[in-house]
Amino acid sequence: MILVLGLAGLIWWGGRLFGASQSMRWALLGLLFLAVLSIQLTLPEGNPLRAATGGSASLWLLIAGAGALVALYGRVLKRLRNRADAREDSADAPEAAPPFRDSELDRYARHIVLREIGGAGQKRLKDARVLVIGAGGLGAPALQYLAAAGVGTIGVIDDDRVENANLQRQVIHRDADIGMPKVFSAQAAMEAQNPFVTVRPYHRRLSEDIASELFAEYDLILDGTDNFDTRYLANAAAVAQKKPLISGALSQWEGQISVFDPASGGPCYQCIFPESPAAGLAPSCAEAGVIGPLPGVLGAMMAVEAVKQITGAGEVLRAQMLIYDGLYGETRRIALKARADCPICGPNAGTPAPTGEN
Repeated sequence: MILVLGLAGLIWWGGRLFGASQSMRWALLGLLFLAVLSIQLTLPEGNPLRAATGGSASLWLLIAGAGALVALYGRVLKRLRNRADAREDSADAPEAAPPFRDSELDRYARHIVLREIGGAGQKRLKDARVLVIGAGGLGAPALQYLAAAGVGTIGVIDDDRVENANLQRQVIHRDADIGMPKVFSAQAAMEAQNPFVTVRPYHRRLSEDIASELFAEYDLILDGTDNFDTRYLANAAAVAQKKPLISGALSQWEGQISVFDPASGGPCYQCIFPESPAAGLAPSCAEAGVIGPLPGVLGAMMAVEAVKQITGAGEVLRAQMLIYDGLYGETRRIALKARADCPICGPNAGTPAPTGEN
């Protein structure tokens, strides 16, 4: 037996000295054990080799059992220690910040209880980045409701300044804001209404040299402009980057909105309006007039479409146009189809968009 123990010690310590891995040394010890066990089971009693290796198989089986119990105990003890260390580490680690503060949960409670939005939808609103083109008639109410709804990042681009004549319908601005750039007036109003949103103002006109880079920073575009040049430009940039474009327009008592998103099926803006109208056929609000609350109605509808687009609630106005007639209190929807010859989203994409005078 002393011979076997000596061989075992030589295998373990000698192997360690010569750089043998622990798994290899255990494997060699296992072979030694099997060899000794074979000697005890196959050689007759009284054989000198059997006597030199312990003389009995039962002795080695008892030793093996005891070793197995010790190894099992060590493994269980190590696992318990690792679990305790993990608990200590998790206890020491700072807790992850919740997605909403208590005041935000209270603020958005009416959204969260809606089955179609819930907490997950409100979190998507908080993570969303929306760009609004124009801080005028349509942009004003859209910006107000996007901020109130908790859209996390809202960009607004407009090169205009607040005028006295704007205040009849552009209710995000105040009398004291006359002369101020609209984007800064809108920013102040939105941040005062909801301090949990980030507003990015761009006091300049949307132009071809910045459209692509600017649109890349946002998930969704709202077009509330009043001129066809900007509408065609916004449409082309949104289609190129596969960004949904919510577009609105109005005059006098009537307005219309639609969601243009060829990447998800349906037409783009230029599919429906291939060319800008000739001068005089589409007069501006200054020329034709507009009832004050009408932009509020249409701008709020655009904000609703944005919330649905972000949260996945309901059905957005993709491949449809909603027309609202405020004078007679009527609404109607018409289906829209893509054009195969559209130079923006059709097979011949790349043809310059037509331009027209405002």
